[in-house]
Amino acid sequence: MNESALASWSEARLARVEDALSRWVPADAPAGLGQAMRYAVLGGGKRLRPLLVLAASEAVDGNGEAALRAACAVELIHAYSLVHDDLPCMDNDVLRRGQPTVHVRFGQAQALLAGDALQALAFELMTPAAGTVPAAMQASLCRLLARAAGAAGMAGGQAIDLASVGLPLTEPELRRMHQLKTGALLQASVMMGAACAPQPLDERACAALRDYGAAVGLAFQVVDDILDVTADSQALGKTAGKDAETAKPTYVSVLGLEPARALAEALLERAGAALDASGLADVACLRALAERLVRREN
Repeated sequence: MNESALASWSEARLARVEDALSRWVPADAPAGLGQAMRYAVLGGGKRLRPLLVLAASEAVDGNGEAALRAACAVELIHAYSLVHDDLPCMDNDVLRRGQPTVHVRFGQAQALLAGDALQALAFELMTPAAGTVPAAMQASLCRLLARAAGAAGMAGGQAIDLASVGLPLTEPELRRMHQLKTGALLQASVMMGAACAPQPLDERACAALRDYGAAVGLAFQVVDDILDVTADSQALGKTAGKDAETAKPTYVSVLGLEPARALAEALLERAGAALDASGLADVACLRALAERLVRREN
């Protein structure tokens, strides 16, 4: 699949995701909370995680309603994590997606509550009362997302990140941190799409998709570290050079710029090999998304 075909595919799916997010993120939450929630979610972004959910679901002929709800849920978890990461007690950032961060725009307390509410809404979306999503599938989706977002995933990785500021890390230590902080949610996006299959996948396909998700999850962070030193704030939509300024260990600081670029390419190759081993008939969108992820400029 070339970039033009991927763009056409992505445009159609993202239109569905944006429409659903606009409908499902409430504007009428009390005391201005809805406004802060919608600001956090509807202000743009690559929407890579929803696209991974939908691409994986389509590769297994999954339940479309479940996949859309899972795609929106994982984006809500991602949005909540950004709101909290930007707070002064975390990364203390003032720019996100080219706009003031939520706590700058609405205050720290409202930002904290907006993140809390988005996290809760994610799980509400995946458990609709109507019979469109089987109960076992709902449970599987909730389990995958909860594990990826919690102490064994994103929150655990963020804890390691905060504890590592100014400390020298080895490459394996850095890899572990990013496998949790960034990679877990990206890998979960792939596996949530796969969990929308009408029948459980065989272990060969599951193992291959897990490996693909792990590779793209780590590649995303490696490229993020590269862009932090090679792109400007306008291109990134967030503060460039922040990692070096705050003495955070990154793939560039640990390996160097060119070895970090080589690692991103190696991870892209690993992702492609995993898809080749999956036995699934149509993985073109997953392959193209991995390529886009590594080649991105913001």
